[in-house]
Order: sequence, then structure tokens, then C-alpha cells
Amino acid sequence: MRTPFIPLCLLAVLSLSGPVEAAAPSPAPRFLGPKREGPARRVVTLAPSLTEMVLAMGAGGTLVGVSRFDEDKAVAALPRVGGFVDPSVEAVVALKPDLILVQPGPGNQRPVERMAELGVPVLLLPLHSVGDTLAALRAVGQALGQPKEAEALISRFEATRARIRAAAKTLPPRRVLLVYGFEPLVVAGPGSFAHELLGDVGALNVAADAGSAYPVYSVERVVRARPEVVVDAAHVDVGKDKLQALPGLASARWVEMPSLALLQPGPSLGKGLEELFGLVHPGAAGR
Repeated sequence: MRTPFIPLCLLAVLSLSGPVEAAAPSPAPRFLGPKREGPARRVVTLAPSLTEMVLAMGAGGTLVGVSRFDEDKAVAALPRVGGFVDPSVEAVVALKPDLILVQPGPGNQRPVERMAELGVPVLLLPLHSVGDTLAALRAVGQALGQPKEAEALISRFEATRARIRAAAKTLPPRRVLLVYGFEPLVVAGPGSFAHELLGDVGALNVAADAGSAYPVYSVERVVRARPEVVVDAAHVDVGKDKLQALPGLASARWVEMPSLALLQPGPSLGKGLEELFGLVHPGAAGR
């Protein structure tokens, strides 16, 4: 059995985000608390995606605290300040940050507001869609005084995306289900960045009829949809065997995501897109 860490981390993100309606646009990045002057020098991040952004911009030296879900070796020695939905106000404030980077949601709203009330600038960065992720990169780049580095990351992703889209147009579309958890069955729905990337690689998301970005989906609906490819991003096998044995799913090609790139909306999304293309169209050119 695979490690249970990743889905616990993912479920924390989903509970933090709350129900994301497919057609509802995300709010833009915004600040809480006192206004910041100049580039941040002491930064706390409350999600691995945000830590990844800081590191990718070459600003890892500004980090003074991260979430307990952060596994990057570059931040292994840094203090942990809690999780997505339960950040410790006391632990964060004790580090004397001049900026906190937060993926906002109802689960962490009150502690984050309290940090701002105590005089620490907070940058709220929604990360539901690809557009959100690119906007977050720009906002973080500005806050860290690294706008050129942020634009370089965005340009790299957009070049990868254009290449993958062009390659996908030459291939037959595939009916795909992307699974984050088996019990309950949590899948990528409309409004999620994974749904957008499925479209980029020429996949038809069989859960496109769901009402939210990360729905608990009906097994009966999946059986009726008969996906050609099931992408396993759960990293835990509990409940998988039962689903694989069902009519309409036993004949599907089951594949596993080789990395965390499709679980963390940040600089690694380009890598996740390339991995997804290879899983949906094995052996095809364009990666």
C-alpha cells in the first residue's frame, strides 16, 4: 500500500477551499492587515504550493516557517506552523514574519484574519484554476521583489501548455476520470485546474457534469460514463480494487501519477501537464 500522507494533504486542501462551483470565478489575490512596503524579507507559507513558488523564484532565503505538509528538502529545517485548516496563530506570529502567504478558505479564515489583526501582512492567494495559479505567481513575485522571476515561470508554463495543446490536437480524444480518493470517490470536476489540464491534453473529463471542482462523485455515474483511462492521483489504494472490478471500469486503462506535480498548483503545473499528456497518450510525441 502506498503512503497515506498525500491524500491527507489533499483532503486538507479540499476542505480549506470549500465547494468550488464550476462557473464561479475566483477572487483575485488580495492583502489583509497592514500595507507592505518593499520586498518581504521574512515569509511564512501555509501551503506547499506557496512554498514551491517562493523557492522557484530563488527567494528561499526569505522563508522562516512553513506548513506541516511541506516535504521539500530545502525547507526541512524550518519551523512548522500548523496545517491548511489549523495554522497556529501563536507559532506564526512568534516567527516575526513580514508576510504570510495563504491559500484562503472557510477552514482557515478566522486564524488568518487574527494574524492580520495582530499586525502581520497577509497575502491571500486562491489556487482553484490555472488562471488563479498564474495570478498567484505574479502576486508573489511582486511581494518578494522578484517580478521577472515570476514572469519567467509563467512564460515557461505557457510555452509547455501551447506545445501540449498542439500535440493533443493531432490525437484522438480520450474519455478520462481523474481520481483523488477512492473512499469516498473524489474526482477532478469542472472549475479545478486539473479539469483544465485534462482539456489541454485532449481528454474528455467524464466528471465534467459534476457541480463542483472536487466532488464526491457517484460510483454509478462513473460506471455509466465508461472512461477509457482512469488517472489515479490518490496515492492510497483503499477502495481501489472494488472500483477497478466494476463493469465499465475493469476494461479501462488505469495509470498512476508519477509525482506530486498535479496536486500542487504552482510552478510544477507544467511538469504535471506533461505527465498527464504521457498518461493519456502513451508513446505520443509532444512531451
